[in-house]
Parts: sequence; C-alpha cells; structure tokens
Amino acid sequence: MPTETRIVSPGPKPFTVRTDDGKVLNVPKNWELLPPGDAGVTRRVKSRGPSWTMKEKKGRRVFSLGVWALKERIAEVKAEFEAERSTDAYAKKQASAAKRREKKQAEYVEDFTAAILKFLDFDDRYSTLAAQLANAVSEHATPVGSGTVARTQRIPIERRAASAVIAWMRHQTTAYDHMSIPRVKGKRREVRRMLAEESKAVLRKYRTGEIVDFEKCPLARAVADTGSPRG
Repeated sequence: MPTETRIVSPGPKPFTVRTDDGKVLNVPKNWELLPPGDAGVTRRVKSRGPSWTMKEKKGRRVFSLGVWALKERIAEVKAEFEAERSTDAYAKKQASAAKRREKKQAEYVEDFTAAILKFLDFDDRYSTLAAQLANAVSEHATPVGSGTVARTQRIPIERRAASAVIAWMRHQTTAYDHMSIPRVKGKRREVRRMLAEESKAVLRKYRTGEIVDFEKCPLARAVADTGSPRG
C-alpha cells in the first residue's frame, strides 16, 4: 500500500493515518512527514513517487498537515532546492516575482476600494466619510492571507465589496462580537442577517443625504475610531 498515493487524515496514534473509508494504516518506517509551507518542495516530492497527503477538516475548512513520503526522497529534494535557491539567478527571480506580487496587490486594493465606494454610493455631503470607510474596510479585508471574503475569487468583486462592508460593520458597529448566540443550527446565520439589515438601514441614511448625528451614529463613531476624520 505504500506504493499507492493517497489523501489521508490523522490516525488515532502517532505514525498512523486514516483513509477516506475509515481504515487505519501504519506509516512505513522509512517515511517521514514533510510539513506544509514550501509548495515547491512539496510538489517535487509528490511528483517523484507515492506519497500520502494528510489533511484535516475543521468545520467547513480543510487544512493541510503535510505529506508523508520516503525519507530519502524528501532529503534529496530539500538539498536540490537549497542548492538552487543559493544562486544569484534565483535571488533575482524571487525579487522580480515579489515586485510583480506587490504591483498586483496594489492594483487589487485600488480596484477593491473603488468597488466599495461604488457600493456605498453616499450622498456628496458624505463623500469624505465614504472615502474613509472604504479605506478602512479595504485595509482590513484585502491583505493576502487574511481569509476574508475580499480574497475569494468565487464571486464578482462587486459582491465581495458589499459583503466586506457588511462584515466590517457587523464587527465594528454592532454588539455581534459580544453576543451570546445559542448553539442552534441556523441561529448565528439568523443573527447575522438581522444585523446586516440594521447595517443596510444605516447606509441608506448616508445614501439619501439624510442629516445624521455623527455623535449617535455607530458607523460614524466606528470610522472615527479608525483615526479617520469624518465629513
């Protein structure tokens, strides 16, 4: 069975794994676990022979726990990468790639902030507040690896922007983070929907140009807490 590539989960004891059908297997004695984190090494190790990719599901998310593979193969691949990464050519390639990523990230932040402003659609009298809110939401939601809705590619940027604003308001302008929500299926979703409607009602005031008392408005106070001037 070590000759068969598998996707497994942690077993009941050290050096054991569990297959999709629930069978417990012992890890071969000449294998070791390559921790996650270096995609290049992982890809090469997996391409050179059988391996067991270990994953664990927590809630709706699946986490990589590494790859079990022949100990000698892992050492060989690590040595190869160490040699390749010590060259000037590799350093230049990495620097160039970093610049491309930075440029791409900057462009995305700009596009995402613009999408937020379009979603907010505040009356002109609240244009400053809209800009400050858009920047605050974008700064929170767009960092690479943040795991927020802004980083998903599954939905259009317009929906990402709208969801990011509502999520930011849920945490910054409501008592959601301090609520004691019963562990009943669907209850948390129900509470989030209710708070989303409250947030949308606040946004409508700014869209229609209604006179807003900044001292009493939870959104204006939250923006002020970010250090951004209101207007």
